[in-house]
Amino acid sequence: MTFKKAIGQVHLWLGLASGIIVFIVSITGCIYVFQEEIRDMTESWRFVKEQPKPYLVPSQLIAIAEKKLEGKKATSLTYTKPNEAAVVGQFDRKKRGSKYTSVYINPYTGEVLKVKSIARGGNDGDFDFFRFILNGHRALWMPYDIGRPVVGVAVLIFVILLISGMILWWPKKWNKANRDKSFKVKWDGTFKRMNYDLHNVWGFYSTFFLLIISLTGLVYSFQWFSKGLYWVTTGGRSLSFERNTALSDTTQNLPVTITSVDKVWLNLTDQGKSQKAMFVNLPQTPKDAISVTVYLKPGTYYKTDVYTYDQFTLKPLKAAGPFSGKYEDADGGDKLRRMNYDLHVGAVMGLPTKILAFLASLISASLPVTGFLIWWGRRKKGGKKEEGKKPVQRRTAVDSPRRSAPVVRRKVAQPLAVTDEVTVIKPEVE
Repeated sequence: MTFKKAIGQVHLWLGLASGIIVFIVSITGCIYVFQEEIRDMTESWRFVKEQPKPYLVPSQLIAIAEKKLEGKKATSLTYTKPNEAAVVGQFDRKKRGSKYTSVYINPYTGEVLKVKSIARGGNDGDFDFFRFILNGHRALWMPYDIGRPVVGVAVLIFVILLISGMILWWPKKWNKANRDKSFKVKWDGTFKRMNYDLHNVWGFYSTFFLLIISLTGLVYSFQWFSKGLYWVTTGGRSLSFERNTALSDTTQNLPVTITSVDKVWLNLTDQGKSQKAMFVNLPQTPKDAISVTVYLKPGTYYKTDVYTYDQFTLKPLKAAGPFSGKYEDADGGDKLRRMNYDLHVGAVMGLPTKILAFLASLISASLPVTGFLIWWGRRKKGGKKEEGKKPVQRRTAVDSPRRSAPVVRRKVAQPLAVTDEVTVIKPEVE
């Protein structure tokens, strides 16, 4: 068996084994790419009229929201765009599948616009279409402890399929016929030919983008991959998965009030004059610090400045890891890790890269289908050939007849033509 045939067998059986999972993950990812744009069109209650006055301070919004949280304590606060609602969130980070409750509030007037409660990975709470899609994308609608490793293994296999597919695609000779076959879809060909071209040609064009999407997805599936990639891209630094590496000084006997968050917010927004989009992570224990993420580029998550403060003294703290400090101070490896999500969903350069991610995911969903049809067609063709062949009976020495002498065909003299008169010539006798 040649090298290319061996690669073909690996490509075939790995593709058949992972095809259904790759199809589901690709379709759900394809839908999720434009979730923000679709939400903007369908969730009109999220929008408010922009007003020429400062936002309400965090303590005011949190106090309003906690009246709707049934005695639970708010865990986060998000200021978005000037024409969008602020969101106060509440969920238990330690409890897998706990509900995430969001209270949408007009940041200018304090009016509660909507209270929405959905489960992170579960089925409780209000139905949210994109949370349903995300649960399928991440865990195939199974419990996360089961579904996420299954998806991770399937994506890892898909990376192998992309590499093996490139090896199979590579022509032996770069003549015109092979170039046309490798780069063009023959739309006027037979169904079988067009299906093959869709798998072969479109698979080639999407390989680069699908590798980026797959590798960034593996960061969320396996810690060993996430740590290894970070180690490679940062020149040997280790990655910590702790959320808050900076801790407040619990020895301080100072009263803690919600106005501590107000002071941080006012300081970062020039006393409320700047309507920056930001996410405030509220402390839940005496050890927790106040963490504020300021979004510098709308629609993305990578270009951010992250500030951390002691919740008692408001002293700036230095946290470790790629998601800390100012974006301009981060090195290349940390910036790349910050970009991981935006690269995965195609948001890194806005709408153009989102369209590319959408098309690549759509092609990715088609590859298991076209690949299966190629295999099924060859399988049926092989079966017909076997049926059409007549069995060859081998004769043994006992069954084989003796070779007979060659038959000599003699020419037979043609009879004389019969006439009315027959003349008989008798020989003369001496």
